[in-house]
Amino acid sequence: MSDVTAPATPNTPEARRAGAILTIDLDAFKTNWRTCAAQTADGVETAAVVKAGGYGIGADRAAQALRDAGCKTFFVATIDEGIQLREALGIGPAIHIFNGLMDGAERDYPHHDLIPVLNSLGEVDAWRAFCTGVGEPLPCDLHIDTGMSRLGLPSDEMQKIIDNPDHLTHLKLDMILSHLTVSEITDHPNNAEQLAAFRDVLSHMPPARASFANSSAIFLGPEFHFDVTRPGVALYGVNPTPGQLNPMAQVVRLQAKILQVRTIDTPQTVGYGATHTAQGLERIATVALGYADGYSRDLSNAGLAYIGNHKAPVVGRVSMDLITLDVSTVPEDLCRVGMLVDMIGPNNPVDDVAKRAGTIGYEILTSLGSRFHRVYVGEET
Repeated sequence: MSDVTAPATPNTPEARRAGAILTIDLDAFKTNWRTCAAQTADGVETAAVVKAGGYGIGADRAAQALRDAGCKTFFVATIDEGIQLREALGIGPAIHIFNGLMDGAERDYPHHDLIPVLNSLGEVDAWRAFCTGVGEPLPCDLHIDTGMSRLGLPSDEMQKIIDNPDHLTHLKLDMILSHLTVSEITDHPNNAEQLAAFRDVLSHMPPARASFANSSAIFLGPEFHFDVTRPGVALYGVNPTPGQLNPMAQVVRLQAKILQVRTIDTPQTVGYGATHTAQGLERIATVALGYADGYSRDLSNAGLAYIGNHKAPVVGRVSMDLITLDVSTVPEDLCRVGMLVDMIGPNNPVDDVAKRAGTIGYEILTSLGSRFHRVYVGEET
């Protein structure tokens, strides 16, 4: 456990008004990107996935920080995310759209200098028709489904392209990519099976860069790296190597203010549904955070906060705007109205919070709410 002092409220009007403060360490974020890049050989490009609002930390600030660190290629999910990112980054960095073409929106891709990831034979043919109509080949990626059974060309559609390469005429093919299903489990047979399937497809395709490795796959070894890696959640501090020491630095710290502290006694209950009953004399702190802010209701009677190095379990149900904590063992001078409690922090990182909620770090991060006062620290501030 790290030695953590009781955090102080930042002395700004916005922070004083806020019920909770989300601190985002851009230096740690860039360090994580460099850590991913250091796993690969020279000549392998490390891109970055900044979809879903940069996994909750802000896509614009995330991408700008990584661009300054040397990142030249970004992936987002939707075309609107791509348009917003282009406005933030300006001319230069490549922006790829995972979700592919949207019918009737083909012109928006070249207009905003975006690259669609084509996920079906129908999208391939639609993009070829569009390129033919405008009179020039335009960049695109081809997504091959090697086992996810989600987006991407399945084997029967891929075979049609192999049998008839004319499907790819008038296209400027930038990348051929696929996505692993269980890369976080190093010895899972799916990894080797998907790798073999991906290599087989590449052997039948025209020259293009290949991209296969997500965050966890970067740590599977060089055979998974190909030309471009696509780290996502690892950049934001989630452990890409579950069961091992997390190689990533923590990026976010979520602190909620104490609104009230009271002492209760048996048989008093706490919160909706009376799901917690005091076991003797208890001090209860109510903090300004709830499921409307992305703090999962599944953490009711299961979550854990810290005040300095002192544990403060969540007791009772997580409600929309409030959480109640048992602070009976916390020194009173660390637990007063207006003081901050770590809901995500040095002693309870994102992965630990996710485990208690029965979910994954991705969901915890992307659920982070809009009511927080966000503080960016690091060389970008």
